[in-house]
Amino acid sequence: MHDISILTEADLRELVPLDAAAVDVVERAFTALAGEGVVMPPILSMELPVANAEVDVKTAYLPGFDGFAIKVSPGFFDNPKIGLPSLNGLMVLFSARTGLVEALLLDNGYLTDVRTAAAGAVAARHLAPEVRTAGVLGTGVQARLQIEAARLVRPFERVLVWGRDPVKAEICAYDLAERLGIEVVVEADPARVVGESQLVVTTTPARDPVLRAEWLHPGLHITAMGSDQPGKNEIDPAVFDRLSVYVPDRESQCRTQGELRSALAAGAVPEERTYAELGMVVSEPALGRKSLDDITLVDLTGTGAQDTAIASFAMTRAKDRAAGTVIRA
Repeated sequence: MHDISILTEADLRELVPLDAAAVDVVERAFTALAGEGVVMPPILSMELPVANAEVDVKTAYLPGFDGFAIKVSPGFFDNPKIGLPSLNGLMVLFSARTGLVEALLLDNGYLTDVRTAAAGAVAARHLAPEVRTAGVLGTGVQARLQIEAARLVRPFERVLVWGRDPVKAEICAYDLAERLGIEVVVEADPARVVGESQLVVTTTPARDPVLRAEWLHPGLHITAMGSDQPGKNEIDPAVFDRLSVYVPDRESQCRTQGELRSALAAGAVPEERTYAELGMVVSEPALGRKSLDDITLVDLTGTGAQDTAIASFAMTRAKDRAAGTVIRA
C-alpha cells in the first residue's frame, strides 16, 4: 500500500501558473535532454480520421528528476459541435526509483499548455535578444500563452496578431491587451506581422505554410510550435535557405513531424545535416545566435522531457502545499 495524489485541473491551475518558475523548470528539462542518461522513446501517435481525432502519448526519464511522467493527450476536434472541449488528457507520474504511481494529474491538457508556452519562452530567452514588437500567427490558446510566456523573458510593449478569422483575431488581441496591459493590434496581412516584429510565434494547425521566406528580415527570431503531427506545416521550406540558425527541440522528432520534416521533403535541406537542439543551445550559447542580424528558427514539436519536468514540478508544489486528494492503493 502506498499513497497516490490525485490533482484536478483546478488544483493544477492554482499550483502551476505560467510564470518564471515554470519557464525555468522547462529550461532545466531541455538542459537535461542535452545530457547523458535520458530515455525518451518516440511519440506514440494515433490518428482517428473517422472521429476527426488524434491521440498522442509521450514520456521521458530524465536524470536528476525524482519521477517520470506518461502523458496521454487526445484531441477530438469535432467536440465543440456538441459543447465539449476539443483537447483533454492526463498525466501519470511514477517514481523514478521504485516505478510506483505517485500522482494522477487530471489536467485536461492544462499542464501541456503551460509547458508548451514555457518552451517558447526558453526559445525567446536564448535566441531573441532584442524584441520591441512580438507577432503571433494564430488565435487559439497557444497564441495567447506563447505571447504571455515570451513577455516573461522579453519585456516588449507591442504585439501584432494575425488569424484567418478576423473575429477570433480581435478577441485574441483584446484578451492579450487585457492580460498584459500593452498595445495589441490586429493585422490583416501576415507579411506585415513578420516584417514589423523581431519575434514571431506560429501557433496554427496549418498544413500549408502561413509564414513565407520572402518576409524574413535580419534580426528575426521565429518560434514554430504548430507542426506536431506529420502533414502539418506552418513554415515555408524555402525559409531554411535563409536561416542563420535552425534549432529543433528534438531533432529526431522534428525530422518526422516538425518543420524540418517539410523542409526535408521539399529538398530544402540535405538529409545528412544535423542540428544543435534547444537544450544544447541553452547549455552552449555559441551554438545559437551569433549576431543581432541572424535569422533564427526554433522548431517545437513537444517532448516527453517537458511533460516529466512539469509533472514533477506540480507534484513538488502539491506536497509543499498539501494540495489535492490522497488515496491509498
